[in-house]
Amino acid sequence: MSGRAYLVDDDEAIRDSLGWLLESRGVACLSYRSAEDFLDDWDPALAGCLLLDIRMDGMSGPELFDILRERGSRLPVIFLTGHGDVPMAVSALKKGAFDFVEKPCNDNELVNRVIEALRLDANQRAAASGADSLNSRLGRLTTREREVMERILAGKLNKIIAEDLQISMRTVEVHRANLFEKMGVRTAVELAQLLAGRR
Repeated sequence: MSGRAYLVDDDEAIRDSLGWLLESRGVACLSYRSAEDFLDDWDPALAGCLLLDIRMDGMSGPELFDILRERGSRLPVIFLTGHGDVPMAVSALKKGAFDFVEKPCNDNELVNRVIEALRLDANQRAAASGADSLNSRLGRLTTREREVMERILAGKLNKIIAEDLQISMRTVEVHRANLFEKMGVRTAVELAQLLAGRR
């Protein structure tokens, strides 16, 4: 499984038991005794999910959550809450937290939620990487290749594209071949499918 669980809790017994539980289900886990310690290690490239206690000495879980959001972190966050912390947890959900789990919790349910959060993170990273790759390919097209591409996507034949752009049909064919190669497609249908989410 890609990514890992980052567990931030100032209770050593909880860090030990949850860490052991996650590892026993094949989820790599790194534990921190404070929000400050986690922030020192935080990097935008961290992949996985964050298990975050609401009440801790020093910086609280919601305070850390707000700082991470300000820094652009998209790491899914599962809050661990005591009974009286539910309103705080609900507030965090409204701000985009993945879930909150009341302590003491059902071990298997908690690990299942962590695994779902890890999947979500992996899918979001894959989608972002695909978008970056597509943007990079589009960025390599010349202005003329973009003009030809727009007309191909509109279903126009080479002859009509040539008339539209006042260039020869042979030139259209060259631009078409170049843009297909740069975009990594073989047909107009593949090109349309590749760009479907962007239009």
